[in-house]
Amino acid sequence: MRVVRLRAENPGPFTLEGTNTYVVGDTEGTWVVDPGPALPAHLDAVASAVAASGAPWRGVLLTHDHADHADGIADLLTRTGPAPVHAADGPVDVRLADGDAIGPLTVVATPGHAPDHLAFVAGPELFSGDAVLGRGSVFVWPSPGALRGYLAALQRLRALPLERIHPGHGPLVEDARGKLAEYLAHRAAREQRLLAALAAGHRSAAALLDAAWSDVPEHLRPIAAVTLAAHLDKLGEEDRLPVDVERLEIGADPPSA
Repeated sequence: MRVVRLRAENPGPFTLEGTNTYVVGDTEGTWVVDPGPALPAHLDAVASAVAASGAPWRGVLLTHDHADHADGIADLLTRTGPAPVHAADGPVDVRLADGDAIGPLTVVATPGHAPDHLAFVAGPELFSGDAVLGRGSVFVWPSPGALRGYLAALQRLRALPLERIHPGHGPLVEDARGKLAEYLAHRAAREQRLLAALAAGHRSAAALLDAAWSDVPEHLRPIAAVTLAAHLDKLGEEDRLPVDVERLEIGADPPSA
């Protein structure tokens, strides 16, 4: 399978160097995983890579519908010509679910960062979107079962014979199993710090953030609060959360990441 990575020029605290778009496929067809933001130069490069593939243009695969991954879809299709958009939710042409196959790729549901998040697997290659980044960790958006679903998805991926991870942001990961183990260990360590803070009597969101996310830079503190809410949800679902803990009100719209 061929893989071409193109990085959008939208760097930031949540997007790292920028959003990674992948042009993937084989002799039977070419797909674009996550067109990225609606930046003309980026979409020109993606369309050129599609044309250069020499295989039939089959369409767009979306890991999730955050703006930095999805806003470029319409403008890309004006460059490449029409083709179906595949995703788990939203105004798409083909609705995807766990286990579906599209050409050489198999869909793996990876909820957590977004409820509708998907990853795509082709043999030893994983296209992870924002389920796994090339550097750093991702935020988990609080929704029923979000963190538990995310951890279960990481465990499923770790059981696969993966070698490389092509992330939505950051560099290629050459040790897929090691990275997945790192992500699971990171979440377990964060939960232990949170449990220790609760055992010490902390109940406010600010105090829990100070204790369990003390290593997070100030500009990322608001997004750490989002993941704190997901961790508190998990403890509540497991009947391990004191009743007097402050619960954060999280808005409906996640930041673009």
